[in-house]
Amino acid sequence: MPLRVTFVAAARSSPVLAERFEDEQPLDQAGWAEVERVAQELLPLAAAELRYCSPTPRSRATGEGLGYAPLVQLGLRDCDMGRWRGLTLGEAMAREPDAVDAWLADPRATPHGGESLVDFITRVGGWLDTRPVEDGCRVVAVAEPSVIRAALVYALKAPPSTYWNIDVRPLSTTSVTGRAGRWNLRFDGASAQPSRA
Repeated sequence: MPLRVTFVAAARSSPVLAERFEDEQPLDQAGWAEVERVAQELLPLAAAELRYCSPTPRSRATGEGLGYAPLVQLGLRDCDMGRWRGLTLGEAMAREPDAVDAWLADPRATPHGGESLVDFITRVGGWLDTRPVEDGCRVVAVAEPSVIRAALVYALKAPPSTYWNIDVRPLSTTSVTGRAGRWNLRFDGASAQPSRA
């Protein structure tokens, strides 16, 4: 059986428009309430042989709140945004509009002095490719939505620009199966029942 890695998106710690690059905010009351609301549904993932999380406070808290007792993985850290760290996209745009435009247009650009989108995707993919491969091994990883987007771009061997077209919601789950260099996106959920006329 192939390796199965299920990513769980960290609960939100702020409204979407207030999200900051490399956000180090802890879960707020609304985030904790979301974790409590879905904990029962996501608890079965705690049976995974390996449980990891991004080093951000909200990823660690989400993993703990879901009962995973995850190990922090530096390979799952958010993209290094250099001097834009802690800013919202709007704040970075107000300060350096040409630099933000260059960063959004070119996945190899690093106008902020940090990590390029290509390097970020490659780093997260490297983490994915180095997971222990054992028959039927299951892994759960609580991570920032940006990290999950990078993992999906890597797994699908999609162009880096695809990163901007993936929406990862807080506390959503996404699985990939396979092994190094050969990943498949897996959709789980209730199968549709035929309707009766």
